[in-house]
Amino acid sequence: MAQLLSFDFFAAAVAAVQTASPLEIAGVVTGVACVWLAARNSIWNFPIGIINGLLYVVVFKQARLYSDAGLQLAFIALLVYGWVKWLRGAATPDAPALPITHTPRRVAFWLGGLGLLYAVGAGFLFHQYTDAALPYWDSSTTAISLVAQALLSRRNLENWLLWIGVDVAYVGMYWHRDLYLTSVLYAVFLGLAAYGYWQWRREMAAQARLAVPVVR
Repeated sequence: MAQLLSFDFFAAAVAAVQTASPLEIAGVVTGVACVWLAARNSIWNFPIGIINGLLYVVVFKQARLYSDAGLQLAFIALLVYGWVKWLRGAATPDAPALPITHTPRRVAFWLGGLGLLYAVGAGFLFHQYTDAALPYWDSSTTAISLVAQALLSRRNLENWLLWIGVDVAYVGMYWHRDLYLTSVLYAVFLGLAAYGYWQWRREMAAQARLAVPVVR
């Protein structure tokens, strides 16, 4: 049974590559690199992520996933913010790197509220005024992704839990829109998000042992 499932996944991956556009393939490669680097706490995830965002603006626009296309522009802005924040953390003598922390309740409350507002508002607008496919699903996953990226830029541990949840939704959505390679990519992202959560928890425990000062 396991061999059959493995074969089915491999066959689906091969078919996805054969039907994918060059832009989608480039987006997949840079996307995997970006998430892997983030999980490994490498600051290089930010420039690679910016390239990935630019590629997927075009890919999602062609698939009529307008909320996700707009999401990439927001991602690029958050990536620039995170890049600067991580660089400043690394430049602080008392903290060799921006420390990993839990999300403060106040931050979680405001980001959660803004995310819900976007999901409902954007979903309604895309449903009423565009030919968007899956407008509410698209806007909801976009909202969660924006919150997760904001937490990643702050190096808050809970960003990985949000990525795990939203990646599950993305796998189904992109498969439904015939973006098979991107769907497979998000299945890989799901595994990388679980790895990132495990890796960051380890680093957070190491920080506690070393009593690294927390910078918020």
